[in-house]
Amino acid sequence: MMDRRTFLTSAAWAATAHGQRTGNGLLKPRMLKTGDTVGLITPSTFVSDPDDLETAARTMEYFGLKYKWGKNVKKRSGYLGGSIEDRVSDLHAMFSDPEVKAVICIRGGYGSAQLLPSIDFDLIRRNPKIFLGYSDVTALHLGMNKKAGLVTFHGPVPLSGFSDYTQKFFKKALFDASPIGSLTNPSESNKLRPKHKLRTVRPGKARGTLIGGNLTLIATTMGTPYEIETAGRILFIEDVGEEPNSMDRMLTQLRISGKLGQAAGVVFGECNGCTSRKYDPSFTNSFTLGEVVDEILGKLKIPVLAGLTIGHTEDQLTLPEGVMASLDADKGELVIEEAATVG
Repeated sequence: MMDRRTFLTSAAWAATAHGQRTGNGLLKPRMLKTGDTVGLITPSTFVSDPDDLETAARTMEYFGLKYKWGKNVKKRSGYLGGSIEDRVSDLHAMFSDPEVKAVICIRGGYGSAQLLPSIDFDLIRRNPKIFLGYSDVTALHLGMNKKAGLVTFHGPVPLSGFSDYTQKFFKKALFDASPIGSLTNPSESNKLRPKHKLRTVRPGKARGTLIGGNLTLIATTMGTPYEIETAGRILFIEDVGEEPNSMDRMLTQLRISGKLGQAAGVVFGECNGCTSRKYDPSFTNSFTLGEVVDEILGKLKIPVLAGLTIGHTEDQLTLPEGVMASLDADKGELVIEEAATVG
């Protein structure tokens, strides 16, 4: 029979092995250190171009990391990085490998939602590690947050541009076990014509755990076991290349479902290329994205900030999903209050 001391020692060991938890009960992975090995996978669209693979390798080396390729990287099945079985196998292998300290998606594209029913979330829960990606990878963030209880990171992939600003917050999020702190857009060289425009859509302050990602994938997973939970949380949204009517449709879905109204606050990121594709400069026959945002998000009774550099932008933030944050829409600031990793 196990005595009390043995039980407490075993419980403490288990807590350490599975990482510390957030105030919301999610597991925190260990931070990265120079010399760590990371696993590179393609859970969505294929990456077969040798120049792209060399860029991914050089990026990891630049940050002082070693890397392992997923067994099925370079595989191609139509527009996908291999079959569902191939891509799930690489994901499971990287979380199972004790040498691998983080699992990093080489790119997004399309296809990660296909993997969700086949993922062993218990395996991921037993082996908490940094998981990084954005765009289509949002489906995996939502699944891991809900089914594995893991803090994950919405941020640049190895094929991203990695401006100095991007590098700063990439390192702060993944190589530092203290809270990231205050986040706002980069300093502007031309304040009259800023490169990144921040706008207060609805004033006010909010506080809650951070959750979100690509709007298309958030909408795609609605009505599934992996759909986003927004109640009392700060929701962040980004997308790329979607016309205003498409953004309207997806935001309307979130509004009707109650996901927007339940949130504590909303951060709407940059949306590059989100304009009407049939543009006549003498006659605009479509709403602009800004008008869509004001019509849907502007009518919420919570703080809403638009234009933070999230997602498909040269200057890109790395956001931890599942940790406590606060939003000041008037000030144009998102603060990550809680550490997302452990040392």
